Amino acid sequence: MSERISLEDSLSALRNAAREGTISESTCNNATRWLSEAPFQRYQSGIIALVSQKNWDELTNLFWQVIPFGTGGRRGLMSGFGSATINERTIAESAHGLATYLKQVSSSDDLSAAIAHDTRNRSPEFAKLTATTLAAHGLKVYFFTTHRSTPALSFAVRHLGCDVGAVISASHNPPSDNGFKAYWSHGGQVLPPHDSGIIDCVYQAGEIPVTDYQEAVSAGQIVELGDDIDSTYVKSVAALSLSSARDISGLFSPLHGVGTTNVYRVLEEAGFDNIAMDEERSQPDGNFTNVPDQLPNPERPEVFAPLEQIAAKSETAVILASDPDSDRIGVSVRGADGNYQILTGNQVGSLITDYAIRKQQQKNSDLSQQVVIETVVTSQLIAKIASAAGADVVSDLPVGFKYIGQTVDAKQNEGKTFLIGAEESLGYLAGDYARDKDASIAALWLMELAAELKQEGKTLLDQLDSLYVTHGYHQEGQFSKVCQGESGQTKIEKILKAFRETPPEDIGGLSLNQVLDYSKQEIRELPSNRMRSKLDVPKVALLMFESPPGPFRYQFAIRPSGTEPKLKFYLFAQMDCPSVEELPEIKSRTATLMQQIRTSLDEWSTAVEES
Repeated sequence: MSERISLEDSLSALRNAAREGTISESTCNNATRWLSEAPFQRYQSGIIALVSQKNWDELTNLFWQVIPFGTGGRRGLMSGFGSATINERTIAESAHGLATYLKQVSSSDDLSAAIAHDTRNRSPEFAKLTATTLAAHGLKVYFFTTHRSTPALSFAVRHLGCDVGAVISASHNPPSDNGFKAYWSHGGQVLPPHDSGIIDCVYQAGEIPVTDYQEAVSAGQIVELGDDIDSTYVKSVAALSLSSARDISGLFSPLHGVGTTNVYRVLEEAGFDNIAMDEERSQPDGNFTNVPDQLPNPERPEVFAPLEQIAAKSETAVILASDPDSDRIGVSVRGADGNYQILTGNQVGSLITDYAIRKQQQKNSDLSQQVVIETVVTSQLIAKIASAAGADVVSDLPVGFKYIGQTVDAKQNEGKTFLIGAEESLGYLAGDYARDKDASIAALWLMELAAELKQEGKTLLDQLDSLYVTHGYHQEGQFSKVCQGESGQTKIEKILKAFRETPPEDIGGLSLNQVLDYSKQEIRELPSNRMRSKLDVPKVALLMFESPPGPFRYQFAIRPSGTEPKLKFYLFAQMDCPSVEELPEIKSRTATLMQQIRTSLDEWSTAVEES
């Protein structure tokens, strides 16, 4: 076992390791700051111990970056210390940065915040730390003392007229992770320039003010929220009901998260009395003990395997599963053959968009004054459904529901009514009560639609096929390359650079026509890669490749995940469908071509990674 060395020797060892290339300059700089500056004194012994042991891999994991704001806030591995992880210091810095920046840009002395947390390990601790840090900055803090959903936090910010908000959650990440999502006064996650302004204040954080929780509560600086606001939120969602049909059986699983506080309560409030609770995964559990692989992501088919076994015993029609902070909802549907089929986020979005539009048409509403919003990696079927009905459609937004929330406000300022927003990763919103995705409104509309279809002897699967015949068959898919840590980030950047600067001439033998480069805000012709025109979109790290026009149309998008150490690939295919009889063959042909594209993309990017 290595002997403990002095502070001075530790600093020298870090510099030597950086010179020799054992650790990066950023790891050296971040660890040096935590070793040498007064606010980090309590962590010195732990860092010195790692340097003494020459545990450079662990030091890199802890300090290779200052954890950034991604598409879902700051999120990552929990640890005792380290600038690249979620811990007491980085949570306090996040709250401090949020408060400091708010005070810089606001002219008011009467500022307030709302704080919530999910069921993850350490979430209550981190939420209380966030509340006391904001209170120490002079903000009045409205605090959910027990776990709540992310959309409930978005609602609270709007309903209580708060200037900012925060929720402690890492959504569907593994039990090892946690995170900090920051919200602005409109109830949506922070957007440029606020996100960079907040992170600048995080970087500059020195001593962070603190206050005692109970003293702040006694002084009225922290206000503990109770069932009154929950009831108001639940009623606001249930009020968006579009049908009285309720005769449908369902099974709901919160996957050990907070879904009982919003999805289940909304369905009860709306009058659905045949929704069973998945008892094995109903209790809060930050380890997600009874979820397969302890990965509570309702996009994963493995999550539904035990739920389908339960549902099959009673021939339950629809299975619903929400992620731990219950802003996203996954769905599995019992088909005519008795087997269950999991719907993708794109299929769910298409179904409820069509449902909402048909209900507006029944009321003779002017759909030209209603807007449907989706991100660029979400199914074009949604845009086709909305455009065919004459609705206003926005379909080129960057990934992240915060951009949908921003566009809702912009369209309302134009006098338009927000009908629905959707993103492929199981995120949906309607109404005006929140500005972040909400599993409960999607669950409500899906169950209403399923109940109406049951009256006609149909299922959600039948309705989906009907949409394909009307608007063309659409199939989407995705896969990811996991790239952990600092070396992983280098691989992601290398692959993105290759796709941007020397793109493939074809994928799986299928030609490419153009690429939309969101980072350079331009459209380029392929295969020459020459700029054709500028692209009027926010600047983000995303590339969208498109095929020439034809009977089979395909696209693929590439972006680094903003919430996990991954490079994500999104695949899209469209094929005309003249009749329902031809649909099975079209589905099969499209699936073969999609697999061809996926295999080629995987091979091309792997070759770049290994070159």
